[in-house]
Amino acid sequence: MEGRGPSIRMPPKITDPRKQAALEKLKNVKYVVAITSGKGGVGKSFIASNLALTLKTLGYEVGLMDIDFHGPSAPKMLGIRGQRLIALSGGIQPAQGPLGLKVMSLDFLLEDDDTPVIWRGPIKTTAIFQFITDVSWGNLDFLVIDMPPGTGDEAITVAQEIPKIDGVVFVTIPSEVSVLVVGRSIMFYKRLGKRPIGVVENMSAFYCPDTGKTYKVFGKGSGRILSEKYGIPLLAEIPLDPRISEANDEGRPYVLAYPETPVTKSFEEMARKIAEILKTPEGRSEEKTG
Repeated sequence: MEGRGPSIRMPPKITDPRKQAALEKLKNVKYVVAITSGKGGVGKSFIASNLALTLKTLGYEVGLMDIDFHGPSAPKMLGIRGQRLIALSGGIQPAQGPLGLKVMSLDFLLEDDDTPVIWRGPIKTTAIFQFITDVSWGNLDFLVIDMPPGTGDEAITVAQEIPKIDGVVFVTIPSEVSVLVVGRSIMFYKRLGKRPIGVVENMSAFYCPDTGKTYKVFGKGSGRILSEKYGIPLLAEIPLDPRISEANDEGRPYVLAYPETPVTKSFEEMARKIAEILKTPEGRSEEKTG
């Protein structure tokens, strides 16, 4: 039709035989939540790592699966780089993070800091399945997946082939560019049948530790825009504390180092909302409840 561009088609669904093995492995996990973003540089891994720890502080059993293969940074932020993984008869034992958080990341398997990850899609897909089927996750209330940004191979594998994805959380920042690309990411997961359970706006304001005040300096909130446009909950607006970068670099999880700040309170708000949303029947994936 005149005036219309070429239609965009989603990738064809090809059922992977490893899917059933993943389903069996995840039977002891109540909820699987993917943390994603449309673009890099929005603090997605910071959100995923600290959300997982916040859920631990609320009394849940939690695992963190870092599949941001080209930039695995969760172990650094959690202060557990260098841990050696142990393989037992029941599978590979995940690394132990703060508060007993179970963590699996490619970072534990790289030879040194300069080792590049030069992988195409099929290898990434295999690694994702192995992170599920070969790791002894045990009984978990939540398995938090730290996704890479965008809608590439890893996102397609998770959305199409990994069972029991109960919901997706989208990370944005106060930026029109972020609204654009995160919106595309939301539609991607919706089209592949995965439920967007909420959006979180990182760096929503500036928090000054000296004054204890929060200042709106970054313009109109993208989180509220995305929430209203796509009809999904706004889970939290997380301020920017200048100590976040320092804590990440030193391997001191922010929510444990600064438990009384507006940042940590926002994480607690987000964790509680996610738990409540997933307790509702519509918060569960068809493959899980079927």
